[in-house]
Amino acid sequence: MSEHKVTLRWERGGAEFVYQKYPRDHTWSFDGGHTMTATAAPAYLGNPANVDPEEAFVASLSSCHMLTFLAICARKRLTVESYDDEAVGVLEKGSDGKLWLVRVTLRPRVQFASGITVDDAILEHIHHQSHAECFIANSVKTDVTVVPRL
Repeated sequence: MSEHKVTLRWERGGAEFVYQKYPRDHTWSFDGGHTMTATAAPAYLGNPANVDPEEAFVASLSSCHMLTFLAICARKRLTVESYDDEAVGVLEKGSDGKLWLVRVTLRPRVQFASGITVDDAILEHIHHQSHAECFIANSVKTDVTVVPRL
């Protein structure tokens, strides 16, 4: 098995500590050395120039699905030239009144190498298998739907 570490750092920086004024920006430092600035969603006073946890959650699902898809295609010798996804997560109140990302829709578009023909049924099967094997999708209760774009 493996561990995946992130170090989160936040500082008030002298700002008044009241809801409307404290800073939402913070950093995520990953075990590979990359550091990025994250924030709250704009609706919660975050900086729209930085990634927020909800976006990161959607990106994580999209990325995991793609990486699993590529691995399956490589094992099947179906060369992929490009892959893009326009993923969308929907935040809603649950029956308990708490907000959660209730639904994520992945909308991948795949371009196979010249000479590689993959019919819709095979493509759907590979996406289904990718979703079933995606570590992140297997770790959450959010409904994740894959709608391939042709």
